[in-house]
Amino acid sequence: MVALCVLAGPAAAARQKPPVQYQIPTPPQPDFSALDWLIGQWSGKTLPNSPLGEMQLSANYDLEKRFVVLRGEISLAATPTVPATKESWIGILSASPDRTGFMLQVFSSHGFITRYRLTMEEAEVHLNPEGGDSPPPGWLFRRVWARTGPDEFSETVQAAPPGKTFFDYYTVKFTRVPPPAKSAPQPAKPAPGPAKDSPSH
Repeated sequence: MVALCVLAGPAAAARQKPPVQYQIPTPPQPDFSALDWLIGQWSGKTLPNSPLGEMQLSANYDLEKRFVVLRGEISLAATPTVPATKESWIGILSASPDRTGFMLQVFSSHGFITRYRLTMEEAEVHLNPEGGDSPPPGWLFRRVWARTGPDEFSETVQAAPPGKTFFDYYTVKFTRVPPPAKSAPQPAKPAPGPAKDSPSH
């Protein structure tokens, strides 16, 4: 009996010990306030001295506003130096690892996975290449978003072929697509009243 009591004592104490709670610290919320103007739907056309083309772009917050998801479609006519281009892409904008800026990782319908460092200078947003898991072999691209009004901005893209310097590829002017107008609610139909008794004959 003494041995059993000695052994049972620690077991009972273990049962009474409160459970340990583990917490994983989360990174601070990114501050996307300087990019709030970009959120929404955009439609664009290339400007003169650029390949003829049209583009669509959308930007939306996701996952508790910790990321911005961008989706784009590009259609460009051929030029003497670059073939015709048709591409869809998805971009995930997040805080950079050092929390001093933002990183944009882009996934292309051509299979490329590229990464850009995003920096802001007044009304301009600069996206400079930072490699990626599967970038276009030897090619580099950089972009500038210049806000030109409350509902418009331009995007200028420069490209550098393997071993060559950057050249102006295209500039496109985007305008905001207004949200669809809400249809006016239809007036409620009056409820049918009680049936009247037929007159007796």
